[in-house]
Amino acid sequence: MHKYILKRLLMLIPVVIGVTFIVFFIMAMTPGDPARTILGETAPQESVDALREELGLNDPIPVRYLNYMKDLLRGDLGESYRSKTPVIKEIMSLYPATLKLAFWGMVFAVVLSIPIGIISATRQYSVLDNVSMVFALLGVATPNFWLGLMLIIIFALNLGVLPSGGDRDGWLSLILPVITLGTGCMASITRTTRSSMLEVIRQDYIRTAKAKGVSKKKVINVHALKNALIPVVTVIGLQFGALLGGAVLTETVFSWPGLGSYLINSIKSQDTPAVLGCVIVFSISFSIVNLIVDILYAYIDPRIKSKYK
Repeated sequence: MHKYILKRLLMLIPVVIGVTFIVFFIMAMTPGDPARTILGETAPQESVDALREELGLNDPIPVRYLNYMKDLLRGDLGESYRSKTPVIKEIMSLYPATLKLAFWGMVFAVVLSIPIGIISATRQYSVLDNVSMVFALLGVATPNFWLGLMLIIIFALNLGVLPSGGDRDGWLSLILPVITLGTGCMASITRTTRSSMLEVIRQDYIRTAKAKGVSKKKVINVHALKNALIPVVTVIGLQFGALLGGAVLTETVFSWPGLGSYLINSIKSQDTPAVLGCVIVFSISFSIVNLIVDILYAYIDPRIKSKYK
């Protein structure tokens, strides 16, 4: 297990190199001048040229990339073009807010989706099953930003019971963005739970347990659910990683002070170090979540644990 974990952690190196290479060259080829964007359209050309020289923008793109990677090897993500503040400092101050939003979005999704998926599977083709699947389909198809705007119009503007954005109202500020972020995730987990449970409850050992007189509740919760969890855990892990990246739009809609809003503003101002820093953090976070999911497999199914030995 330790060797496997070490191997997966070492695989982060090519992942980081790959994403930084792609994003750096995309940002470098984007039309516009970061120096002009920072100083404004009315700034004299002399000031723009001086800032370009200061930021190293006059160097060839490959040279700038190599310089960035040298700094990255030392743990330096560079300084933001806009604020002149180390990117790592800004990211560390904003990342907890994004992580908090993604965590509660996942809690919201899991708490609702797994019970609904189990009930739908045990009552296949019932009214409840059909209704839950319709809502799951709508949840997958509904864009986060549209749902967020609708929730703001209904609960913040019309009813006035919840804040429309920001984080000034404590846990009340979390309700609308958490629902927005977790709805699509909840729909995917519900569908996966249902299909996985349907496959498991048709197995011979489930019929045997029923024939022995084991209660239906115990058959579902003890025998079926544990064996149906592996694909569900896979989806939860992938969805949580997606929530961290998907929080970009949700944070923008609700003015949430997290890494997503910071990334959007950095892209607008062509702040390459800030954009690269955000992408690196998201990539590492996604990889670590996947590693945790793989480790959880070993505890859910002992047969998988034996493969790591």
